[in-house]
Amino acid sequence: MNALLPPTGLDAADLQAPVVPVAPATGLYEVIHRRRDVRSEFTGEPVDPEVLHRVLAAAHSAPSVGLSQPWDFVTITDDLTRRAFFEHVQAERKVFAAELDAPAAERFAGIKIDGVMESSLSVVVTYDATRGAPGVLGRHAIADAGLYSVCLAIENLWLACTAEGWGTGWVSFYREPFLRELLGIPEPIRPVAWLCLGPVTELQQIPDLERAGWRARVPLEAVMHSERWGLRA
Repeated sequence: MNALLPPTGLDAADLQAPVVPVAPATGLYEVIHRRRDVRSEFTGEPVDPEVLHRVLAAAHSAPSVGLSQPWDFVTITDDLTRRAFFEHVQAERKVFAAELDAPAAERFAGIKIDGVMESSLSVVVTYDATRGAPGVLGRHAIADAGLYSVCLAIENLWLACTAEGWGTGWVSFYREPFLRELLGIPEPIRPVAWLCLGPVTELQQIPDLERAGWRARVPLEAVMHSERWGLRA
């Protein structure tokens, strides 16, 4: 199946749909459905320290295998650090673009992949596999359970930012050794995510990649199975 599909079921009016007003969200399902991977809409305004503490506390409240809480959060506001990371991201963008065929490369050229310099701050979330070891309860058969726990913390942070009326953008165009050296992260701790955070002018109603025609959204029914793989309800 071609991974680069234009969106289906969308007409011109859908693609020009009004953005969602920026305001604190109410209700769990509203927060979930309003969440967006933000790149272009950051205002760069200084953040309220109390709000930042709340969203980090939400991340720290995530479930974790064996109650290991294997995450750390590195907050970054320094322009020189962010500029160095931004330049690395742009270099990796070129690497990815060179792997694409001509139509995909043309489509990708119009897609913004980060808000590193525009956002108010960045938060790097790391994974420490040694925390709680040896004998992390629940990890003996699934080594990646600790990494899954970090991803749950990231999702908590993302949803909390949405509830506060902030935006979050996950930047994945980087090499782990580069980021480890940039921030002085010791081995064997892994940097899992560079997140851009802060107030935004708007939250898009339709996700960026869907509006750009990069991928089509898959309906829920297409990924549901009943009792055994391949059996549909």
